[in-house]
Amino acid sequence: MNAAERIIRNVAVGAGPPTDITIRDGKIATIGARLPKTGLEFDATGMTALPGLVDHHIHILAASARRVSVDLSGLADEKALITKLRSFATARAPGTAIRAIGYDERAAGLPDATTLDTWLPDYPLRIQDRTGALWLLNAAMLARLGKGLYPDCVELGDGGVPTGRIWRGDAWLRDRLGTEMPDIAALAQELVSHGITGVTDTGPSNGPAEARLFEAAIARGDWPLQLCLMGHETLPESPHYTRGPLKLHYDEHALPSLEEVVARISAARVQRRAVAAHCVTEAELVWYLTALDAAGGARRGDRIEHGGLIPPVLIGQIADMGLTVVTNPGFIHGRGDRYLRDIAADQHADLYRFRSLLEAGIRIGVGSDAPYGPYDPWAIIRAARDRRTVQGAMLGCDEAVSAQNALFALHYDFSLSRQRSIVAGESADIVLMRGTYRDILNEPVAERVAATIIGARIVHVAR
Repeated sequence: MNAAERIIRNVAVGAGPPTDITIRDGKIATIGARLPKTGLEFDATGMTALPGLVDHHIHILAASARRVSVDLSGLADEKALITKLRSFATARAPGTAIRAIGYDERAAGLPDATTLDTWLPDYPLRIQDRTGALWLLNAAMLARLGKGLYPDCVELGDGGVPTGRIWRGDAWLRDRLGTEMPDIAALAQELVSHGITGVTDTGPSNGPAEARLFEAAIARGDWPLQLCLMGHETLPESPHYTRGPLKLHYDEHALPSLEEVVARISAARVQRRAVAAHCVTEAELVWYLTALDAAGGARRGDRIEHGGLIPPVLIGQIADMGLTVVTNPGFIHGRGDRYLRDIAADQHADLYRFRSLLEAGIRIGVGSDAPYGPYDPWAIIRAARDRRTVQGAMLGCDEAVSAQNALFALHYDFSLSRQRSIVAGESADIVLMRGTYRDILNEPVAERVAATIIGARIVHVAR
């Protein structure tokens, strides 16, 4: 008996009949009925084997840091915010840095450092808004950043003094405050418990420092999942992860010159990398399409991240350019009621499109955008199928797809060029689900995840 081998017994592969699967050297070796005993065995009677799910858009460091932050989501007034912040801080010694997330500007606008000092005296405080784009710092936290020349991401007031508001300044903040790897092991366990076996981290500032952090975490065994890293031009290749596209992350209110973006796209081509652009608004999408044209056209693997608003007139152009869209259906559920209030009715169908893109022949990947969207891929599948908000309203119902189509979008490999399947020779990244394939599609819930396998290693078994 070879202990490096494993047999999964009596499992349905997709909609097929029960069979056995042999895993050898991290790959699926054989599929067939009543295979001879050659290694460790797992009885999967009553279960269905699916390719492990891939979250194609996540932020690992931010998602891990969220676990030790105070969550302000859903708080709609200043008094409630202050109460929660002070309650969280009470259990910590004065001077301990406090990190808060999920702030909604409807509660108290965009407070400056002086206002934040009144919210939470005696503690350095930084608050991230609900979109992840804005940090709000009090005076004590600003003092930790030191003085000197400030980059454009830092808002300055009278006399060139920082107001405490920092836009898209994560990389600069990490440089000033120090880069430490948060506890990603707990996040990894949460992901594998949902049947996720691989993720693409889409951080635009990922470079050598972040690469070293991830490599060290993998070496410690803190990160068992397959990993693809997007990032900056300086992100090195590594045997520990797949180097993904060059990430272009700009906001509508601060778009760079066309020449600057074309230069970055050209740099990606030299590195034989695709490009992926943050496109939440229509203006950001049009800008990206224009930049690709100016750089000589789109190439295989180029991606649109989010596709938050895609007007019908652009669907044909996206298809003709051969672009892939990585969408986030979870926002239809989690943020849908806000969209119904804040987005014009004639644009509701443009939000996080799915069906119309598939019908146009556009390849679709699905990501959580965690921690800004839900981690649970089964909740995301339900959101893509149902298009219902938290309060039960329908939003863009014509863009709904079947649970199977949403599931397929989570089966793509990192390149989004090939859908993975349970066949001999494929990497043995497998999720075992309770019930039949039809059961799973009728009721796609995380409670069906019985076990998750990455290579020959069982990384999760449900209690």
